Amino acid sequence: MKCPFCGYNESKVIDSRPAEEGASIRRRRECLSCAKRFTTYETVESLPIVVIKKDGSRQSFDRAKVLRGMIRACEKRPVALADLERIADEIEQELQNSMEREVRTEVIGEKVMERLRDTDEVAYVRFASVYRQFKDIGTFMQELNKLLAQK
Repeated sequence: MKCPFCGYNESKVIDSRPAEEGASIRRRRECLSCAKRFTTYETVESLPIVVIKKDGSRQSFDRAKVLRGMIRACEKRPVALADLERIADEIEQELQNSMEREVRTEVIGEKVMERLRDTDEVAYVRFASVYRQFKDIGTFMQELNKLLAQK
């Protein structure tokens, strides 16, 4: 690690500890040339995920959009925001771990619905009705019947 004070390329690590709830490591270092101390942070490199939308356009994955959709589906429901944030984190981590750099919106939507089904059935139906674009009461009833059959 290059010293920010003198530019020397060698330093020694004096202290290491987790930072940001374990998402990174904080290291105190000392330059072997000028003996000044400085702090560095080590994080896991995450590659960007590109979302392929229904119309074929592409945009960067946005965890906040996933969270907003779930919050909207859970309005006036007894679902804690912390649970929704955890679900959004799990989905993002699952996408990162898949090593696929491009993912279709359908895949993300199915992952959200899968987790909402286990969290709150009403929120699941709300999300599914928007996501699957129910055209009439018949398609809505089909989804409800599938949900009831799984119980």
